[in-house]
Amino acid sequence: MKYLLAMLGGLEISDGIFTDLLVRNGLVQEANPLMESVIMKGDFLLLKIIGVLLCGLILWRLYKSYPRVTVIVTSSIVMFYGAVMVWNLGVFFTV
Repeated sequence: MKYLLAMLGGLEISDGIFTDLLVRNGLVQEANPLMESVIMKGDFLLLKIIGVLLCGLILWRLYKSYPRVTVIVTSSIVMFYGAVMVWNLGVFFTV
């Protein structure tokens, strides 16, 4: 579970870095107007870090009570963010 949480944190923060880089440089446009304003203010990465820490703590706590379900859910989230990173890298290298 520790490895899954570490992968989740790394992928989540990487997603934040790529999103911030692409949107701030005008290479892509954020579809969510609320998130676009957060990115432009410069608070996006801080919110991503706080969010990943909070999610990690919640998932770790749930793991102690429901280990099988928590591993399945965490694995699914890691796979989702893996796909998001493939998408981000595709956009980054084609722009």
